[in-house]
Amino acid sequence: MKTKIPLWVLSLLCLGSVHAQHSIPLQLKGTVKDVETGTIYLQRFDNKIFRTVDSAALHEGSFAFSTRVQLPELYGLTLDTGKTPFYVFLEDAPISVALDTSAYYRNSVVTGSKAHDRFVDYSRRQQRVQIADFINEDPASITTAYVLYRNFAYRLSPQEIREYTAQLAPSLQHTQYVTVLHGLANTLETVLPGNEAPDFTSTAPDGSTVRFSDHLGKGYVLLDFWAAWCGPCRRENPNVVAAYQHFKDKGFTVFGVSLDKTKEAWLKAIEADRLTWPHVSDLTFWDSEAAAIYGVRAIPSNFLIGPDGTIVARNLRGEELHRKLQELIGG
Repeated sequence: MKTKIPLWVLSLLCLGSVHAQHSIPLQLKGTVKDVETGTIYLQRFDNKIFRTVDSAALHEGSFAFSTRVQLPELYGLTLDTGKTPFYVFLEDAPISVALDTSAYYRNSVVTGSKAHDRFVDYSRRQQRVQIADFINEDPASITTAYVLYRNFAYRLSPQEIREYTAQLAPSLQHTQYVTVLHGLANTLETVLPGNEAPDFTSTAPDGSTVRFSDHLGKGYVLLDFWAAWCGPCRRENPNVVAAYQHFKDKGFTVFGVSLDKTKEAWLKAIEADRLTWPHVSDLTFWDSEAAAIYGVRAIPSNFLIGPDGTIVARNLRGEELHRKLQELIGG
């Protein structure tokens, strides 16, 4: 097997220089409720991670940024870089933010950004949104590209991703979102059922380097992407444990890949959830190389791989996992 780095990962490495060529000074000012002094951080959204690009001192609760940044784009504002920031879509226009850090920023208000207004509207009706209709409403909005990338791509086929990105305006075709989506469509085609499972190396809890292919060829392997911080993953873990206990003596095992950020949280979750199979993690969150190779954009996510090293099925959860294993190996 060969390790193959997807195009969209390589593309991300180039985005910094592309963005610098089109940077525009911000016209951003705001206030923070009930906070007079301190530091506020401006963070840029990149591959599901907010990375700090600037900071400003608070003066009597007020702040301002004139940083040259890529616009329009999603940014974050926070007083604590260890916590999730307030999401704000910024544009080349005067924008003001009344930041309220209580109740998960629920009462914060952004004025002057049409892209942010669209994001707020989407958030209010998220459960009812159909992506085709959402794109048709405003195919030129950066928010449209973000929603397709962030909230829909992980459940779309390669062909659907290509069809929807083609419907976005030409002005969005070189954004980070569409760049990633083009590469993601190509990657997903390589991990369809019937294809050979791509190989990769990562780090075990004891610090040793582990090659995934060394765990193939002896039976069925569930390549399981998860993380300690992922609520749906932790709720699914008892089901995976039950499948492992039932089928482990019939030629089935699990190989866990964690998207955690700290070793402490990762190991604590392994012990708490009683995950007694091999585990690896490079502890780089969404920058995980294995997740990139397999086109994983949401977790929990898994791939069932046969004794011959080919992918049999993807994203088997609940009783579906048990039924598939029963079909394949009995018991």
